Amino acid sequence: MHVLERFYGAFSKRDPLVMGACYHRDAHFSDPVFPDLNRAGVQAMWAMLLKGGGDLRIAYRVVEAGEDRGRVQWEAWYTFSTTGRKVHNIVASEFTLKEGLILVQQDRFDLWRWSRQALGLSGVLLGWTPLVRNKVRAMAAKRLERAMQPGP
Repeated sequence: MHVLERFYGAFSKRDPLVMGACYHRDAHFSDPVFPDLNRAGVQAMWAMLLKGGGDLRIAYRVVEAGEDRGRVQWEAWYTFSTTGRKVHNIVASEFTLKEGLILVQQDRFDLWRWSRQALGLSGVLLGWTPLVRNKVRAMAAKRLERAMQPGP
């Protein structure tokens, strides 16, 4: 099974351990909210998002699954925990693969569209601005930092 099928199959089953095992030891991840994560960061991000996203549901389509690169179109439906608002996010992922694992993952989605859904009126009015983008990134980074701390 190709690593992208394994990764998204695990994602749809909400299995962060299998998802994390799909990443190369030198992996890097970026998206509009988490612009630069290493392997440990991306593994913690998926675990955090799956743990917090009680009603998360995804659908995906592998567009390209080559030996050294791939592309996936996927969608997520969930309730944004901070506001309780419903979100439908549409994501395009591009991958560089190495040794059968994900080396680089770059996810792209419309952050303004996301902020309008997740944040409501403030997202509609200001979601396109660097102010909101930076605030969303800072809040997400803080949550990820807490998630990466060792437990008691």
